Amino acid sequence: MKYILLMLIVLWASCNNGNGNSDAYGNFETNEVMVSSQASGQIIQLNLREGLTLSAGEIVGCIDTNALHLKKQQLFAMMQGSQSRNPNIGAQIEVLKQQKSVQEKEKNRIAGLVKEGAATQKNLDDITGAIQVIDKQIESLQTQFEPVSSDLKSLNVQVDQVNDQIQKSLIASPINGVVLDKYSEMGEVTAPGRPLFKIAPLDTMILRVFVSGDQLPKVKLAQTVTVFVDKNEKENTKLSGTVSWISPTAEFTPKIIQTKEERVNLVYAVKVLVVNDGSLKIGMPGEIKFSEK
Repeated sequence: MKYILLMLIVLWASCNNGNGNSDAYGNFETNEVMVSSQASGQIIQLNLREGLTLSAGEIVGCIDTNALHLKKQQLFAMMQGSQSRNPNIGAQIEVLKQQKSVQEKEKNRIAGLVKEGAATQKNLDDITGAIQVIDKQIESLQTQFEPVSSDLKSLNVQVDQVNDQIQKSLIASPINGVVLDKYSEMGEVTAPGRPLFKIAPLDTMILRVFVSGDQLPKVKLAQTVTVFVDKNEKENTKLSGTVSWISPTAEFTPKIIQTKEERVNLVYAVKVLVVNDGSLKIGMPGEIKFSEK
């Protein structure tokens, strides 16, 4: 019986391969991004599948924009109608300015005649009044430019809004990463805020581990630590990691990490960045050592 017990202990120790000497334990995770629709309508294109690697800004689909393009054409037609009013107003003003120029020459001629006694003051007053009437007409026509200009500004703003809506109808990846889940299909009708797919960067993984209060002084930001992941039943793969975040508050040890007795202890969460060579997966367990002796 003692021989069997001894063999079991040896077997357990060999399987753990020194894992009991690790300083902290946890699981790998990553910063997942949920990409949601920014527009409403039918999805007319969606070149997407789980496991697909995307680059930031890469277009993978489109929501129907036919109604938006029609509205844009309508706004352009309204702008052309407003702009067509400007040449007419300008032409009328030019005609009045020519009339004013002729009247001013006539006024100067009559003023000379008045001085010589060949014309009366009434003749001069009449021509002066005619010039004032032309000035009022020019001023009235010039004020008509203002509403036309305001209309054009308003229409330009509406065109910009439509362009923004068209841009938001394009489905693009916000980051470099791998598609984890796909929630919509081509042909479905979507709406703003509805999830389309989930993406995450997998080139660098996050190992979230938990350290006790007496271990906390050993952990520092930007510290390099040794990371262990299971290679097989008896061996581990050794990687290098960098501490990127240390929780400022303590919490009870998660149930998946320690035994029931140890779960009552308060621990601090620590995030360790590990470059992924393709072998690390979300949820995979990992261990760290602060320093190797």
